[in-house]
Amino acid sequence: MTGANLENCSVSDPISFDDFMKVDVRVGRIVEAEVFPEARKPAYKMRIDFGPDIGIRKTSAQITTHYTPDTLVGKLVMAVVNFPPRQIGPVMSEVLTLGVPDADGNVVLLTPDRDVPIGGRLF
Repeated sequence: MTGANLENCSVSDPISFDDFMKVDVRVGRIVEAEVFPEARKPAYKMRIDFGPDIGIRKTSAQITTHYTPDTLVGKLVMAVVNFPPRQIGPVMSEVLTLGVPDADGNVVLLTPDRDVPIGGRLF
């Protein structure tokens, strides 16, 4: 997960399917990405389009190792869209963009391997 260092965690306690269904993970397309100079660690500010039902949401992510703003724009990503907004410096983050660590602990974004409609929910 971007914004959290979870790669060394053990398997979490079991949850019910109903608990899982409470987490709303959707596919969105990054429409803007720029350097976030006010962040404590290198990061980007992004705007992600989740389609007409959800709209465009803002977020930030520490993903500067593998991505540049130019390579991010147009990319499909997976994000949690129903967490409450969180203030990160001057940015109000409205979604949590999902990723996994590479061998060095740097974030690799979770992305669909095919072009899919934005706004689609993970199931």
